[in-house]
Amino acid sequence: MPLSRNRRFPRSRASVRDARVFVRQVLTDWGHTDRLDDVTLCVSELATNALLHGAPPGREYCVSLTLDGSVIRLAVRDSGERHLGIDPPEADLEACSGRGLRLAREVADDMGVTQDVVGKSVWVVFKTVSPSERAGETAC
Repeated sequence: MPLSRNRRFPRSRASVRDARVFVRQVLTDWGHTDRLDDVTLCVSELATNALLHGAPPGREYCVSLTLDGSVIRLAVRDSGERHLGIDPPEADLEACSGRGLRLAREVADDMGVTQDVVGKSVWVVFKTVSPSERAGETAC
């Protein structure tokens, strides 16, 4: 049976850090830390996008994690009206921003956007090694 955890975050800069802490804690609790840096990077990028472009003032965004076997799914849902494609345009090489979705696409095994009645969910999937599979590995 899949495991699932989610948490709402306010529209504030500190919430991106809090989202990273949430994800790290949940994955540590579940014993799935082999892709921890990749998942943490993606939640940082997706939460930042929700904060800057998705969650209207006074609203929150939600971070969800699901573990189904050895697959981790991270989703960030906001209630903004801006629709988003998963193939962002090339970022200006001189720009200080605009690379987050491209970066998430590179480190995740799959990525997509689900349009909801209100807002959207941007999700990434990571294939991971289960703790029991790691226990069977031998050191060289």
